[in-house]
Amino acid sequence: MKVIICGAGQVGWQIARHLSGERNDVTVVDSNPDLVRRATDSLDVQGIAGFASYPDVLDRAGARDAEMVIAATYSDEVNMVTCQVAHSVFGVNRKIARLRSQSYLETIYSDLYRRDHMPIDVVISPEREVASAALQRLSAPAAFDTEIFMDGKAQLLGITIEEECPVVNTPLRQLTDLFSTLRATVVAVRREGTLFAPEAKDQIFVGDDCYVFCHVDDIPRTMEIFGKTQSKQERVVLVGGGNVGLAVAQSLEQRVKRVRTKVIEKERHCAERAAEALERTIVLNGDGLDAGLLAEAGIARADAMLSITDDDKTNMLACVRAKAEGCPYVIALINDPTLVPLMGPLGIDAYINPRATTVSSILRHIRHGRVRAVYSIGDAEAEVIEAEVLSTSPLAGRRISEIDFPEGVLVGAVRKGEEVIRPLGSTRIKEGDVVALFALAEDVPEVERLMQVSIDFF
Repeated sequence: MKVIICGAGQVGWQIARHLSGERNDVTVVDSNPDLVRRATDSLDVQGIAGFASYPDVLDRAGARDAEMVIAATYSDEVNMVTCQVAHSVFGVNRKIARLRSQSYLETIYSDLYRRDHMPIDVVISPEREVASAALQRLSAPAAFDTEIFMDGKAQLLGITIEEECPVVNTPLRQLTDLFSTLRATVVAVRREGTLFAPEAKDQIFVGDDCYVFCHVDDIPRTMEIFGKTQSKQERVVLVGGGNVGLAVAQSLEQRVKRVRTKVIEKERHCAERAAEALERTIVLNGDGLDAGLLAEAGIARADAMLSITDDDKTNMLACVRAKAEGCPYVIALINDPTLVPLMGPLGIDAYINPRATTVSSILRHIRHGRVRAVYSIGDAEAEVIEAEVLSTSPLAGRRISEIDFPEGVLVGAVRKGEEVIRPLGSTRIKEGDVVALFALAEDVPEVERLMQVSIDFF
């Protein structure tokens, strides 16, 4: 498939990395020649330096026979115009735009994106994706990473193994025997920086980061087995009252069980806007690094603190200070993936990577066929893919033990009708079943072949 990616920043580069690695014809367009050069030097892609919204630039990028345009520049307006030009001038069938401004995302203005107005097929909002990720982190505070699958019936949990974990040094095969009714599967382990799909004989060691695919009803028991305690989130402090912080606070206000929330925002106009939009949330205007202001927000009594400003270092330092003041659980918004190794030494419990959440959202919309969800793990090292099994799939009618999966692929769960089950070797996959597969990046093309799903336009 021929794809044009407009914007060679973090998100654009990662999408180009995914698609070019799967043998698609990818062209990257950016007004910054250095970013274009970085993409062409490190990836198997073509590059065009220029403004993506200019018809002649899109023409040089091959828009006349492109099947998809992904507009992910830093400008909402450039992304919108790019999609309009791609549609009106070149007839590109599938157009995806990343839009940040909340005004463009209001439901009452959704007619704007009709094909006869502003023809954008899929609108991605990074702020909404990050807010959703933050709320998911809060829902499983003992996990460093989490994502919901199978219409909320299953969840991927990232769990760090510590010394108090009861199943340390236990082979995974033995876990299945010990907890035969537990609907949870370890689909990946990161050990000393390397991510891999474990075999049944592999053991779990202290310091491992395990990715566990689990039925939502079994999350408390799974956490207990892995040595984690689930705490209630009744008092939450948010540092950052911008679009993300406001969205999180509004969602917390809407919960049936009340969550006492306080927001700290440095910029006065943002704080005033948040105060006007929120009904039961206290908004404080000031620096989230100020110990006095954190004390005023009740950080010592808070169950969790999320630092979600647009500055990575501020978020990290705010988390460190909150921990020092007695907050048991802290989450930081981190844009720069090179800072992630510092999370552990600094005592930061979990982080949110806006790039990963946005990339996962875009991948979810560009996969063709019956793919229902895609989640990118780490620095595009692996994916969890949820898809419906088609009658043409090599999986249909076969037991899992009979399927020749690559070494880097594991089945996390199978949904049959409304029931989500833990996969066993004897489990027979049928047409219409929904499966969730963990796959290392190099094995994604083979997974798509097995699913009879290709990256293509709708």
